[in-house]
Amino acid sequence: MGPPVSLRHTPWTESCDFAVGLRPIPPERWLEGGEPDPAARKDPLFAARPDVVWGETPGSEDAQAEVLELVVAALGAPVPRAGRPALLAAARAVPDDLCLMERRDQWRLTALSLCAQTFFTAHAVLGRSLAELHAPVDGFAARFLSRVVRVFDGLRPGLVLERRNWTVVNSAERFTPDAAPVRAQIAAIDPAEAGRALFLRVERQTLRRLPRTGAALFTIRVWLDPLEVLLAAPGRLAAFAQAWRDAPPAFRAYKRFDLYDPLVEGFVRAAGESYSVNGT
Repeated sequence: MGPPVSLRHTPWTESCDFAVGLRPIPPERWLEGGEPDPAARKDPLFAARPDVVWGETPGSEDAQAEVLELVVAALGAPVPRAGRPALLAAARAVPDDLCLMERRDQWRLTALSLCAQTFFTAHAVLGRSLAELHAPVDGFAARFLSRVVRVFDGLRPGLVLERRNWTVVNSAERFTPDAAPVRAQIAAIDPAEAGRALFLRVERQTLRRLPRTGAALFTIRVWLDPLEVLLAAPGRLAAFAQAWRDAPPAFRAYKRFDLYDPLVEGFVRAAGESYSVNGT
């Protein structure tokens, strides 16, 4: 069963293209909560798929310990470690995935807990640099890499940055390390059921500096809602339809919107397009 309907974040109303989009938020809003027992969801994955959801590199232990201290302080409660790596213990206590970046020869991913990934695995990205992590994004190096490196270099302790991105998928599961089995089911979707079979997948991400070690902590929280939730309030459908249709080719290609175009367009039209959706 997927997570409850939320529509907490609507990033398609802000941008239908790639964007760095980082904005400061109050430190008390760093973690959103809302999942009573994250460990109940994550522990079976740690046990069954450890290389897919967990990874650490030698030398990351001090920064991992600082992440655990930060999570304990944010939760206001102790976090049991029980012999686990510190980042793994911290990740069991929060809904978010936790990614530790450290400045070595360049900024690299040195440890991560990843239980709600969108079509990638921990072992595939561990140790990679910012440039390598974003290589699949067409034009990232030319448009964004130098700016993102400056953001990481300039982070100051106490500053929490937030960004959000979005896509459409045909799965209510947060744990989706492999695109192939998910996308293989698209052809079987009844167009009349698109509103329930397709999901808005939003990643809410944060970035902050660890003051003692100088490492950076990147968090990822996934929210999922069926496409039909767009029908619940005036303007939602129109805003989404405009973002879907206005998305630039590179963005559409990376997100594989082409796989969902007939279903999404059919859903929008069947729902009854308003003037603002049609633009006519």
